[in-house]
Amino acid sequence: MIEKLYSEFDTDIVIRSNHGKTFKEKSLNLISIIEIDEVEEVSRAVEEIVVLKKEKKWVNAKIFGVDSSYLSIANVKNHLVDGEALIEQQNIPMGIIGATLLDKLEGYIPDNSYESLLIYAPKREGKVRITSNPFNSERIMLSGRINYNKEVNSESLILPLKFAQTILDYTSDLTAVYVDVKNEYDNEDIKKKIKKAIGDSFSVKTNYEKNEIIFKTSKSEKIIVIIILIFIFILSAFNLVASLTMLIIEKKDDIKTIGNIGLSKSKVFKIFYYEGMLIAIKGIVIGLIIGYTICFIQLFGGILEMPNSNGEIFPVKLKLSDALMIPILVLTLSFFASYLPSKYLLKTNYGKDSI
Repeated sequence: MIEKLYSEFDTDIVIRSNHGKTFKEKSLNLISIIEIDEVEEVSRAVEEIVVLKKEKKWVNAKIFGVDSSYLSIANVKNHLVDGEALIEQQNIPMGIIGATLLDKLEGYIPDNSYESLLIYAPKREGKVRITSNPFNSERIMLSGRINYNKEVNSESLILPLKFAQTILDYTSDLTAVYVDVKNEYDNEDIKKKIKKAIGDSFSVKTNYEKNEIIFKTSKSEKIIVIIILIFIFILSAFNLVASLTMLIIEKKDDIKTIGNIGLSKSKVFKIFYYEGMLIAIKGIVIGLIIGYTICFIQLFGGILEMPNSNGEIFPVKLKLSDALMIPILVLTLSFFASYLPSKYLLKTNYGKDSI
């Protein structure tokens, strides 16, 4: 799910200049990148912060001027909420906007028609004066609304490359080149090949490097959850210890009675030890039934939705290793919570001659 939310829009590899925000298209040998066998597609791009206006609503946004190949690289069709995945129709430039961003403008994509809004982009050489306008403005028709993740949904607008270059006064300048790697190849390996082909004037980053914190967090999430669960199990074990302690104290006279009629101390110990294990096993069975019932309901019914995701449900994946790990952890802690208190309390309260 993390890869789906953050990798498809960002593309496998992004190339940027080491010497500034923009670079001349001719300064980068695009042919050498395209000729790499493992590269599926390449898209030139310009990125900039602009202001969008619809009627009386104003919002800041980030535009992505791209080639049409980017639509297949980012798998835009599978992320459409409304409309179509088009950035040009009959030589008319069109835009695809983030779902939340369009909501901020109180706009919508009507059936068999298009929404429109004004884009105000800063002039490249413009100066801020009372008598001059530091922005270029242009109206754009919106063909679709997309849903990727919170960040993309709330700030992104995809535009045709030439349209974006014109409104930004970029002529032939670019800010990035997006590279899509074939599925069977590793991004890190292709990154090294691209780096060798284009030289040191450009930085080459994979999608994992761009969202490094997010991916590292997602990978360590399971470990963190296991640690939290173990802590909860330990707290629960104290309840088991308390229950056994109260039970032994409550049955003090009964223990002496059965001891006097010949029951060995080891067998008395087993009574309370097995009692603790039965309590734990009962808890495991009930907990697994409730837990997996909730998981199956979410898996097939999708009752819990992720916030700001336009209906995207929280993902659930059931694994046999997890199903085994949880009972093993609980049984291990239950063993110590049952064995040690029973042994200690019987030894402390009832010495060798007691029973």
